[in-house]
Amino acid sequence: MGSKLCDAVAENLSRLPVISPIIDILVPVWNNQFETRACLAAILAHSPGARLIIVDNGSSRETELMLEEFSESLGDQGLFIKSEKNIGLVAAINLGLARSDSDYTVIVRPHVTVQEGWLDALVRAAETTGAGIVSPLFSGADAPDLPDLAPGCTSMESFTVYFDTVLLRAEMLIIAGSFDEYLDGNEWCLKEYVRRAAAHGYRCCITGPIRLACSAGQQFGSVQRRNELVQHSRSMYISRWGAPCNYCVYFGKSDNAGSLGDTVTDILDGARQGHRFTLLLHRHQYSDFRKMGWNGLHTGIDLQQLSTLFPLRDIKRKIAALQSALPDLIAVRGGSCDTFPGVDASISQDELLSSIHIHTTAVPERHKETLS
Repeated sequence: MGSKLCDAVAENLSRLPVISPIIDILVPVWNNQFETRACLAAILAHSPGARLIIVDNGSSRETELMLEEFSESLGDQGLFIKSEKNIGLVAAINLGLARSDSDYTVIVRPHVTVQEGWLDALVRAAETTGAGIVSPLFSGADAPDLPDLAPGCTSMESFTVYFDTVLLRAEMLIIAGSFDEYLDGNEWCLKEYVRRAAAHGYRCCITGPIRLACSAGQQFGSVQRRNELVQHSRSMYISRWGAPCNYCVYFGKSDNAGSLGDTVTDILDGARQGHRFTLLLHRHQYSDFRKMGWNGLHTGIDLQQLSTLFPLRDIKRKIAALQSALPDLIAVRGGSCDTFPGVDASISQDELLSSIHIHTTAVPERHKETLS
């Protein structure tokens, strides 16, 4: 079944230098042997020097045989772990992470196809930014919906990542621990982990030089059961870290970037907690914010320039559009501004910052904070 592929594995391995791996690539597998085999072959072809950890999460005998044959041909560059039953995606990932001893572990699910330079791009982003969690961008109709990077940015901090492909720093895993197996294998489990890592000074970023092809991932269990798990996970997340909020901040016309540095630092703290911020800025503010690089601080912070001729009318139009899309939107009077045009109810900047400071991520940084 996989003899030609395994011959190719052995041939490729013979050309690689024998070195201790500094990167482990963890692939959790549950059936779908043809897609899995294509994923593994692409990893082998484009990840020289890395060790492959394959976790068979209760697959059929046919898939198991393929994985065993593939793993045997890897020699010391591979590790095969077998679970007799499907223990869930998060538990399978933790099973593999427990056996990883490299500087970085990269999770790749079988519906993702890697390409030339993919691993170097992830590691380079981790090394240059100091991030503990790094995600690539994806392509494909069923690809994860990740936020776009600001123009000119190769990497940006983000709160949103997915298990489809994600790099994890080993020292962060030691300090922050493994993933919570009682949470869902997608959105809320990773949000909880990003918060936990942030509490120890490790940041999460998306890097843009590569886009990995991604099809629809397999789903385990009934739709009802998965929905119940998502709701449970959301409730657990909120009980630990508080509910994520959407804020729209208007600073008024008189404030300038030089007087708002501390405020922007606090807003970045809030974005690291999963809150999203839209900052409505007059032309001079928008220009200065961009000169300071604040448009590339975090994917959860969106700068919007107001009309020069009719700023008040533009504020009302923008806030109406935001409230339509985000009914729970909270308007904030930022800086020295004491009113928010077109809004009946708003909170002060002090109220915003007080809520952010409750769950602050402002701990001593272990790594470089500025992302390029």
